[in-house]
Amino acid sequence: MPFDFDAAVQSPFRMQPGLRRLAPGAPQLTPLAPGSRHQREKLAVLSAFAPQALLKREGFDAGPALAALARHAAEEHPQAFSWDGAQAEAVHLGTAVRGGEVRQTAPGRFGLGDEVLRCLLGLPVEWRLAGLLSLAFAEDFAVVDARDGTIPWLAVALPSHWAPEEKVGRHFAQVHAPVADNTLLLKAAESLLRLVTGPERWERFVWTITDHPRLHAHPERLASPRWQATPVQQAWFRSERQTFVPLPGLGQALFTIEVDLQPLGDVVASPARAAALHAAIASMSDAVLAYRGLAAVRAPLLGWLAERATAGGPAPAASALTAPPA
Repeated sequence: MPFDFDAAVQSPFRMQPGLRRLAPGAPQLTPLAPGSRHQREKLAVLSAFAPQALLKREGFDAGPALAALARHAAEEHPQAFSWDGAQAEAVHLGTAVRGGEVRQTAPGRFGLGDEVLRCLLGLPVEWRLAGLLSLAFAEDFAVVDARDGTIPWLAVALPSHWAPEEKVGRHFAQVHAPVADNTLLLKAAESLLRLVTGPERWERFVWTITDHPRLHAHPERLASPRWQATPVQQAWFRSERQTFVPLPGLGQALFTIEVDLQPLGDVVASPARAAALHAAIASMSDAVLAYRGLAAVRAPLLGWLAERATAGGPAPAASALTAPPA
């Protein structure tokens, strides 16, 4: 499912849950083609930085949630993934996991052909099913537990400027404490937990502008200071589609995160989109701009968006498209 620009890019900008019900039949997972960008980056992360991507709270049993995720994947995308209750197979990757055993079921379709197999064999036995799911689908995953309000398990290879190892086992409110202008999020925390761990399916969209060109944006692997080598016209639009997979009877939900990264110029190809993004950024508070790493480039970014918004004729709300003084 594509990122919904019109639903996500709103002004005035507010940090809020922004949940909406998923339409019946709408998929929550996105199968990856062998050798796709998401898969290559996930392979690199799981091969080199697995302890920062695959995390669980001590004593937490992720088995039931993982089995539910594998079953959901097989039901939603039977052409790409199978699950018989014991063995999972990523059909397009020609790789299967059964217990702690990993085996090749078909010749690999990219590279040397055994990249996925070798990556999974390098993971601890208990993480191999999660690793296969991570490499078979674009999404990252986390378990949200309504019983204690925590996030006890994560398989996040492509974080958006945050460190998964700092979030595992923490309460929802603690996870969102560093978020700028988080009042609405924190006030809604308990009701939000009950909602997303209930029987219905939900989705939300988040976005930012970044100078970072990779899907994997762990803060330890970001250049500092930011925006030293990337002019705003060469920036990237980073988006996430987040959904919640109900886990009936467990008091939990699986949180899915699909990251995408596109050249900013491609995203604001129309004056209307440039105007909408300009209005959203112009309405951000100083705290939000600092949190998103945009404070230093606010003026040139708004100036560039204003030019795009008025190119080819008047754009919506054109009178508001004035760049702030540098």
